[in-house]
Amino acid sequence: MTKPIADTKRAEDATEAPPLSASVRRHLGKNLRSHYADSLTEPVGERLEALIGRLDTLQDRATRD
Repeated sequence: MTKPIADTKRAEDATEAPPLSASVRRHLGKNLRSHYADSLTEPVGERLEALIGRLDTLQDRATRD
């Protein structure tokens, strides 16, 4: 799937944006780590567990061949 031309950034625009300050990067990093740490403790849904099982089975078959 491709983005419409109006939604894509040009290379020149990307270089003009100022970098994030160290304090902003620390704040974002802390919040992202906190968010993902919480999600790792949540149980995996039945559908996702079944898909992972299928992938494991396919991988086992591929390594035996």
